[in-house]
Amino acid sequence: MDMSVNIAGVTWKNPVTVASGTFGSGAEYSEFVDLNKLGAVTTKGVALTPWQGNATPRVAEVYGGMLNAVGLQNPGIDLFCERDIPYLKKFDTKIIVNVCGHSVEEYAGVVERLSDEPADMLEINISCPNVKEGGIAFGQDPKAVEAVTKEMKRYAKQPVIMKLSPNVTDITEIARAAEAGGADALSLINTITGMKIDIHRRTFVLANKTGGMSGPAIHPVAVRMVYECAQTVGIPIIGMGGIMNAEDAIEMLLAGASAVSVGTANFTDPYVTEKIICGIRSYMEKYRISAVRELVGAAKN
Repeated sequence: MDMSVNIAGVTWKNPVTVASGTFGSGAEYSEFVDLNKLGAVTTKGVALTPWQGNATPRVAEVYGGMLNAVGLQNPGIDLFCERDIPYLKKFDTKIIVNVCGHSVEEYAGVVERLSDEPADMLEINISCPNVKEGGIAFGQDPKAVEAVTKEMKRYAKQPVIMKLSPNVTDITEIARAAEAGGADALSLINTITGMKIDIHRRTFVLANKTGGMSGPAIHPVAVRMVYECAQTVGIPIIGMGGIMNAEDAIEMLLAGASAVSVGTANFTDPYVTEKIICGIRSYMEKYRISAVRELVGAAKN
């Protein structure tokens, strides 16, 4: 059986990676997961300079998942290139670096800094607040999405994956804008904005008040958005959102994703990615599927 997938000219040995921010930069999970077995490792978001992130508390459990308002805490690109990329190069897996910033210039600075680094792909997190545009997230404005995608492509030597926010009226409009800007692939969905209140203290559970909801409760929303985007654009999609097991991953492939990314499940079961890879293989054996590519977009009425 052929488990390999090709995402924008980069061949992964299997269609499973991890969602940015849920796996550190690989070293944090290496005692649980053999990184050699993953199709790719997607790092935590990295910015031009170190970010402290938001005030605590910044993580909360909710029905069917969790809320986080970590605020993209990261050590900055210099330390990342010095420490994390050399570590990941020890393993037989593709390296996807997630990039964040407060402005187009900051994004471009990180992408340019990575141009000579041995990263295989770049994932651009356009759900970061766009400070220069009054706090509106890049990912909620189609014109901004197209513009920032074009700018990333100007500086990037690696294929560019644009990570889409679900907090929009029409995700396909955003997907089309990213494709028009030259994106090589899309990843979706990012977290859904949520809130939790402690009724006994009558206070917000998160210091930031709102946070990004992830986990199994958002999976049906993610499947729907991946399907809609797969019907709209001609570039590969990495599907994510509440994938907890192999069945969820296969569902995402059938909806049109060429690969999948596992996030919150890493917190509940640090071994989950290897289990999902084995589960996809077992499914292929059961239904006599010779190549995982045959599953992509294969759902029918």
